[in-house]
Amino acid sequence: MLASGACERIGEGDSTFTFKTKDVNQRLTLAILNHRTAISLVLGTLLAHQDDAPIDAIGHRIVHGGSYFKDSCVVDDTVIRKIEEIAPLAPLHNYAAASVIESCREVLPQVPSVVCFDTSFHSTIPEVAYRYPLPDDLCESLQLRKYGFHGISHRYVAMTCDQLTEGRCHRLISCHLGNGSSISAIKDGVCVDTTMGFTPLDGLMMGTRCGSIDPAAVTYIIENTDYNAHDIDMIMNKKSGLLAVSGLTNDIRDLIDASEHGDRRSQLALDMFGYDTRKYIGMMWAVMGGVDTLAFTAGAGQNSPDIRRLALAGMEGLGFKIDETLNAQHRDEPWRISADDSEVEIYVIPAGEEYMIALDVKRLLGGD
Repeated sequence: MLASGACERIGEGDSTFTFKTKDVNQRLTLAILNHRTAISLVLGTLLAHQDDAPIDAIGHRIVHGGSYFKDSCVVDDTVIRKIEEIAPLAPLHNYAAASVIESCREVLPQVPSVVCFDTSFHSTIPEVAYRYPLPDDLCESLQLRKYGFHGISHRYVAMTCDQLTEGRCHRLISCHLGNGSSISAIKDGVCVDTTMGFTPLDGLMMGTRCGSIDPAAVTYIIENTDYNAHDIDMIMNKKSGLLAVSGLTNDIRDLIDASEHGDRRSQLALDMFGYDTRKYIGMMWAVMGGVDTLAFTAGAGQNSPDIRRLALAGMEGLGFKIDETLNAQHRDEPWRISADDSEVEIYVIPAGEEYMIALDVKRLLGGD
């Protein structure tokens, strides 16, 4: 990696822009009005520092590919139109992503772009797993089905586990645990089920998302309060999960600290998260008829021994046994944390989504 950075709090007066190379470590607070402004700032900064490494290609992460995109692809006008067409399925992400792609094409018209979709890896899920038991006309007209997300991350985990096990990884459970969390069942590199559904709200309880709840609870709240559908959507996405249960924060590190100081609600939030994770690990075990490998990734999965311990507590009967000495370590490279007598090999895999995107760019465009 030659340079890294981020634009955060876009649309607010105190947005931040960070940029880092071996010679530069810059952090600015300024108003970044929208994603077009943000990418203009990014590209301008990169172009000013590209003497040793000119920009040959651009890779974009796109949250939703709908039913169109089963693999990454090179951007053209048709691709952009399809990304915008399915934007109502992910309105907070796809519209912004399309505007960023357009800006890159305007500023660097000769530089090709590749789009990588978080949903593509899950396009192999069989109909028995992705179909919702709703009327055909609704499913077809509204494109209602399980799509799954975090696909770029799960694909990287699958590739890395295959390398680490020297080909012994045939039935893998990939646990992407962070502020957004999902678990996938992967057989011989092919995804067969995942916990997120039509949107990233489904599945596990998360930092601020409720995860799976009885759908009738939504209509019940609307019928018995002044909340409308938009209000409920905001509550379930932004005000639920660990934040709601703890009444304190969605940051797992702070919850662990508070629980160690006797905060009951923080402990309950952690216990619920661990319970949910174990439940879905068990579900994926059943989907594949057994497991030979399990991997943790993302913020909490990579950095929290406590979360990994909670996730597999009492799971020895299914073959999961952690070596606590190895689990307590922190490394920048993948490492094994399973005990010698564990039937399942257990790994921690630092997130590699940017690397996966770079590999796709190289695969589709060729060159070095």
